[in-house]
Amino acid sequence: MKKTARVILPGITALFLSIGASLGFAHHSFPVHFVPDGEVTVSGVVKSFRFANPHGVLELTVINEDGEEEAWRAETNSPSILRRRGWNRDSLSAGDEITITGWPARNDDNYMRIRSVTFADGSILATQRGQTLDQD
Repeated sequence: MKKTARVILPGITALFLSIGASLGFAHHSFPVHFVPDGEVTVSGVVKSFRFANPHGVLELTVINEDGEEEAWRAETNSPSILRRRGWNRDSLSAGDEITITGWPARNDDNYMRIRSVTFADGSILATQRGQTLDQD
C-alpha cells in the first residue's frame, strides 16, 4: 500500500500542477484575437449587456448595408476596470441605440473588442484611459 501511494501521489500532484499552470496561461493575449491596428465601427440597438468577469459582453442588432439585421457581439474589459472608467451594470440597456468603435476580431466578422460606445445623445463611454468620458 505504501509503495502504491509513493507512485500514485507524485503523478496526481504533477497532474494538478499542470492543470493549474495551464489555467494560468488560459487568459488570451489581445493580439491573438483582435487586430491591434484595425478599427471597426457599427451602429445598432443593444440586445443585452453582461457586466461580468472575465469580460463584459455586449450583444446588439445592426442593420447592414443591404438593410438586413445582423447579430454582433463585442467584448470589453472586466467590471473592475470598467468601473474605474465610469461604467456600471446599467450603463447599457436593451433598446439603447448606440455606435461602438473598437478592434475587429481576427476570425469573426461580427465580433470586436470595444474601444468606445457613443449614445444617440452624443455621450461616450470609453474603455481605455485618455479617451473622452462624457457621462452626464
